[in-house]
Amino acid sequence: MAAPANGPVPAATPGNSDVAAPRQRAGRRWILLGAAVVALAAMGYYLTPWIETMLNTVSTDDAYVNGHVTFVAPRVAGQVSRVLVDDNVRVKRGALLVQLDKEPHRVQVSIKQAAVGTAESDVAAAQAQVRGLVAQARSNRFKLDHAMEDVRNQIELLRSNKAQLKVEDANRDLAERDYARAESLVGKGAVSQQQFDQAKAALQVAQNRVTSAEQTIQQTRASLGLPINHNDPLDVPKDLEQNFSSVRAALGAVYNSVAQLGFTPKTWDATPKQAIEEFYNQDPEKNLDRIFERLISESPAVKQAEARLLQVRHDLELAELNLRYCDVLSEIDGVVTSRNVNPGNNVSAGQNLMAVRSLTEIWIDANFKETQLAELRIGQRVRCEVDMYGKRREYEGRITGFTMGTGQTLSLLPPQNATGNFVKIVQRLPVRVELTNYDPDKAPLFVGLSVEPFVYIKDKPEGPHAGDMLQPVTELPLRTPASEAVEEETAIPAKGSAGAP
Repeated sequence: MAAPANGPVPAATPGNSDVAAPRQRAGRRWILLGAAVVALAAMGYYLTPWIETMLNTVSTDDAYVNGHVTFVAPRVAGQVSRVLVDDNVRVKRGALLVQLDKEPHRVQVSIKQAAVGTAESDVAAAQAQVRGLVAQARSNRFKLDHAMEDVRNQIELLRSNKAQLKVEDANRDLAERDYARAESLVGKGAVSQQQFDQAKAALQVAQNRVTSAEQTIQQTRASLGLPINHNDPLDVPKDLEQNFSSVRAALGAVYNSVAQLGFTPKTWDATPKQAIEEFYNQDPEKNLDRIFERLISESPAVKQAEARLLQVRHDLELAELNLRYCDVLSEIDGVVTSRNVNPGNNVSAGQNLMAVRSLTEIWIDANFKETQLAELRIGQRVRCEVDMYGKRREYEGRITGFTMGTGQTLSLLPPQNATGNFVKIVQRLPVRVELTNYDPDKAPLFVGLSVEPFVYIKDKPEGPHAGDMLQPVTELPLRTPASEAVEEETAIPAKGSAGAP
C-alpha cells in the first residue's frame, strides 16, 4: 500500500543521490547556455549597427543647427504707431510687422505733387517760348533774304546809273556840237546872241548832268561798300550779296535766333547760302517743319524744364516710396525673435526692430577635427541625430561645402602663433550639412540645437558637385566700366546732338 502524498519523504540512499546530481548539473548548463545565446543575440542585435556605423561613418558631437536670420529695420525714420507681432509669432513673407506714422509722409507726397504740377507748367511755358524763338528765327531769315535783295537792287541801280551816265555823256556831246556850231555862226550873224547863249547854257547843263551821273554812280558804289572807280564803275565782286555788311548782320541775327534753339553752326564764316544749306541738311528730306520740331524738343530751355520735371517726378516717387515704407514688412517666412520696439518709439532708418528667423533655410554646422577630413567630400550622405529628439527622429542630409578656415582662425580674436608660445592642438573645420528631408511643420529644428552627424564615407557621393572639396566658381554678373556704360545707356536714352544748322 502506497504512502500518503504529504507524508514524510523517505531518506535517500547512497545509490539515489549519485544519479540525481548529474541531472541537476546538466539542467544548469542548459540554462546557462541558453542565457549565453540570448545574451549573444542581444549583443549582436544592438552592437552590430553600432559597429557598422563606427566602421562606415565619421561623426562628431560638436555640431549645431544654424539658419538664416533677417533683421527687420525701417527704411525711413518716424514714430511707431502699431506693432502687430511679438516674439515666437510665425509670419509669412510680406506680412505687416510694424507700422509708422504716415501723416508726415502724406504731407510730403502732397508737396511733391504740387511741384510736379508746377514743373509741367514750366515745360509748357518753355515750349511756347521756344516756338516764339522759332517764329523769330523765321522772321530773321526773311530779313536776311531782304538784305540780300537790297544788295542786288543796289547792284542793279549801279548798272542803271551807268546807263544814265551814258545818256548824259551823249547829251553832253550833242550840247558841245551845238555850242561849237553856234559859236562859229554867231559872228556871221547867222545865229542870234540869244541862241548862242542858249547853246552855251545847254552845254553847261549837259556837263553838270554828266558830273551828277558820275557822282550818283560813286554814291551807289559807296552804299555798296565799294571804292571809287572811274574806269569801271561796274567793278562789283560776284559774292557781294553774300558778304555785304548788312547781309552779314542779318545772318548774325539768324544765328542768334537759332542758337537759342540749341543749334551750333560748323563755322561762323559761312556765307548765307552755305548757312541755309547747312541748316536744311539736318533733315534728309530738307523738311523745315521737322527740323524746327526737333530743335524745339531739344532746345536748352525745354531740356532744362523737362529735367526739372523729371527731378520733381522722381522726388514724388521717392515720397510715395517713403510713404509705403511706413509699413515694415517681413521679407521672409519665419518666426519673430528679439522684438525690441513698442508703439510710440521714435525709430531711425536702419534701426534694428526685431529679427525673423527662417524655418526652412536650416542647415547643420558640424565642426569636424582636421584628422577626420581626409575622406569627407561634397555630396556624401549624412545622418543627423538631434539631442532634442534623440533616437526618436533622425534627419537625412548631405555635405554641401567646407568653410574656408578653421574656427580658431575665424574667431574675433585669432591667436597670434608667431609670438613663440605656440602649442599644437587639433583644429576643427566647420562643415556645412544641408538637410534633404526637413519639414518644419512636422519636426522643426531651432537654431543652436546640438546635433550628432554621421557621415557615410563609404557611400558614393551624390548630387551637385559630388566628390569635390570645393564648389566651382559661381557665375555671377560682373561689374565693369563697359557694362555700367551699357546699363546707363539702356536706362537713360542718349542725348541727340543738335546737329548741323
